[in-house]
Amino acid sequence: MPADIEDTNVKLAAIYRFLARSMQYPGQQFPDDSVLPFLYLLLEQLGRFDAQHELQCALKNDPDPLESLQVEHTRLFINGVPGTIAPPYGSVYLPGEGTLMGKSTEEVLGFYRLKGFDLAAREDIPDYLVTELEFLSHLAEAGDTDGETRFLKRYFRPWFEIFQQRVIEEAAHPFYKVMVGLIDFFTTEGEHDVIQPDETKVPADRFSGSCFSTACENRPGGAE
Repeated sequence: MPADIEDTNVKLAAIYRFLARSMQYPGQQFPDDSVLPFLYLLLEQLGRFDAQHELQCALKNDPDPLESLQVEHTRLFINGVPGTIAPPYGSVYLPGEGTLMGKSTEEVLGFYRLKGFDLAAREDIPDYLVTELEFLSHLAEAGDTDGETRFLKRYFRPWFEIFQQRVIEEAAHPFYKVMVGLIDFFTTEGEHDVIQPDETKVPADRFSGSCFSTACENRPGGAE
C-alpha cells in the first residue's frame, strides 16, 4: 500500500475513534483541553467557521461545561422526558423494526464477524453508534475500503441520517449538532477525501485503542 494512502487510512481511523469517543457519555477526560483544539482545527479545515465560533462561545461562557454536556447527553440519548429524543441505535430507526435489538442488529453483528471481529462483551449492542464508528476505525486502519463502503451503505447511513436530523432539531447544546455534522461528513462516501494527510494533525495517540477495545476485539481466525 502506498505510504500516503496508508497514512490517510491511519488518520481516518483516528478520526473515527475521535467521533466515537465524542458520542460517549462526557467525563473528566473528554472533552478536555487537549481534544478541543483538534476539534476546532477540524472545523476550521472544513470551513465550518460558524459552528466553530458557536461551540467555542458556548463552552467558554458556560460556568460548568462538563455538567451541561452530561445533562444534554442524557436528555438526547439516554433518558429524556417524556422520552429519549434520539436513541443511538440503528434498529430503532429502520422500517419494520422501531425497537432495540431488531433483525438489522443481528445483521450488523454478522458483518463484524465476517470481518473477523466480535463484541468484547455480550451485553454490548452491535448497532450502537459508538460501536459502529469504532468498527469503521478498524476497517480504515486495515485499509479495507471496500468493507468500509459496504458497511456504510448497508448498515450505517440508512439509520444515521434520521438520527442526525433528530439531533439537529432537538439539541440544545451546539456540541452535539457539531459532532453529528462531522460524523455525517466522514461517513459520506468520498467526502473525507478532501482531508489530506499533511493537513490534519490527528492526535492519534490520544484516541488509539482506548475506545474500541471495550466494544470490539479482534477475533482470531475471523475471515471474510
